[in-house]
Amino acid sequence: MKRARLSIFSLQGAILFPGLQLPLHVFEPRYRDMVGHALARDRQIALIQPMEPEDESALFSIGCLGRIEDVEALEDGRYNIVLEGVARFRMLRELDVSTSFRQIEAELFDDSDDEAISFAERAWLEDEARRFADLQGYSVDWDSVERLDDMSLVNGISQIAPFDPAAKQALLEAPDLRARCELLIQLMEFFGRSDPDEDRATLQ
Repeated sequence: MKRARLSIFSLQGAILFPGLQLPLHVFEPRYRDMVGHALARDRQIALIQPMEPEDESALFSIGCLGRIEDVEALEDGRYNIVLEGVARFRMLRELDVSTSFRQIEAELFDDSDDEAISFAERAWLEDEARRFADLQGYSVDWDSVERLDDMSLVNGISQIAPFDPAAKQALLEAPDLRARCELLIQLMEFFGRSDPDEDRATLQ
């Protein structure tokens, strides 16, 4: 695995997967500094979730490195950016830095771009996604969904589905595409039940 020094954007609920895009509105001074720093260098920012919503000191160990593909610099110093996922990473240690934003040493995962799931797994996933979307009241262009490759389908649903941050983190940490697909199906089955409040109570 390749090691890298990464500037981190820590925000609960902000999950990015390789190959996908995520729009972000950047307004905090430290993150505005980080975007400016990234634009002057390699345009890369690493997204990682804090373990607790009100305490950013402790971070999950796995996140996703993103590249700024689009940027709108606003007059007051804020930014609207679009990050495209490059690679998952594992945090090794936090670095002692003088910048206003945090930096870490991390190792980048060598996730294959051509991972695939079986025909049966794909059919099961699509069926469960249709049922879940219907229960949530979503309107989906299923013809376009069927044309997606396996990785775009699995990662895409993982990123946009309305799961809680812990479930999204579990999907990001799945070791490969097949494991992520299996977990995704389980989560859609669980959170797609008719009484979500009862389901959440069961988890506690």
